[in-house]
Amino acid sequence: VQLQACGGGLVQTGAYLRLSCEVSGGTFSTLIMGWFRQFPGTEREFVGSISQTGSRTFVEEDLKGRVAISRDNAKDTVYLQMNRVKPEDTAVYYCAADPRIVAGKTTYTYWGQGTLVTVSS
Repeated sequence: VQLQACGGGLVQTGAYLRLSCEVSGGTFSTLIMGWFRQFPGTEREFVGSISQTGSRTFVEEDLKGRVAISRDNAKDTVYLQMNRVKPEDTAVYYCAADPRIVAGKTTYTYWGQGTLVTVSS
């Protein structure tokens, strides 16, 4: 399974951002999908996830109201939409697929290469 994230780049504070992640090599509609982000010098952190049909989504508490996650199973693509971006949203954003519980911890099986989002102040 390969994941290709795109949509990053330089955006202005307050703008709307949409990242997309296309999945190939697997049956997309069977995969729970997640988004993560990584700030410079820190560990990747979870942003949110979406169920296989898109009927259930979860977004980290501090991002609720600004972030939405959606998917189009006909296009094998998952999206992350962010409103009112801030300079502190500057990070590399990763999509991931197929979470499993490993040693009591949720671990995603497949990862995209990451797309850099830089928010100018």
